[in-house]
Amino acid sequence: MPSVPIEPDLEPVRQGEPDAARPLRADAQRNRARVLEAAETVFAAEGIEVPIDVVAEKAGVGVGTVYRHFPTKERLFEAIMVERVAVLAANARARLETDDPRTAFFDFLDYLVTEVLLKRDLIAAFTVAGVEFDVVAAEAKANLDAAVSELLIAAQGAGTVRKDVSAPVVLSLVAATCMAAKNSHTGATINEMLSVVREGLRT
Repeated sequence: MPSVPIEPDLEPVRQGEPDAARPLRADAQRNRARVLEAAETVFAAEGIEVPIDVVAEKAGVGVGTVYRHFPTKERLFEAIMVERVAVLAANARARLETDDPRTAFFDFLDYLVTEVLLKRDLIAAFTVAGVEFDVVAAEAKANLDAAVSELLIAAQGAGTVRKDVSAPVVLSLVAATCMAAKNSHTGATINEMLSVVREGLRT
C-alpha cells in the first residue's frame, strides 16, 4: 500500500540556504530524519541516479517536503554523509559512559570497521558524484576525531593502548584496513587484518 504524503512542514528554503541554519519544528525534524533514512536505503540499493520521487515515496512524504529540506540531490548526499559521521561520534562518546575503558576502545574499533564496510559502496558512489567529504563533513569529522580521541585517551589511561597513538592514526588505520580488505587478492580477511591492527595498538 503506497505511503500517504505528509503535508509540507516548512517555509520554502531559499536556494543555497543551509537547511540546518534555521531551527526545525518537531514534525519537520521527524520528516527530515525519515528522508535521510529513506535516501540512504534507496541510494544503497538502487544507486545514486534514482529519482528523488522514489526517496520521497520511501520516506512517506511529498516531493516538496524533500526539496524543502534538501534543495538539490547533492545537498541530500552531503547530509547523509554528515549524519553517518555524527552517528559514529555519538557511539564513541556513549562508550565513554557505559563501557570499561579497557574494552570500550577496541569494541568501538570493531564497530567502526563494520560501519565503514557497510557504507563503503555508498560513500564511494557519493565521491564519484562529486561530493567532497573533507569539505562538507569537516565539522562532523572534527567532532568524530575529538570523540575517538577521548575514547583513546581513556584506554591509554587504563593501560590498554600504547600512548604514542593518536585518533587520526587510528582512523587512518581503519580506513586503510577496510580499503585493503576490499581490494585484497590474497584471500586475507578483514578480521585477520583487524587482528594485526589491534595487536599493534595494544601496550
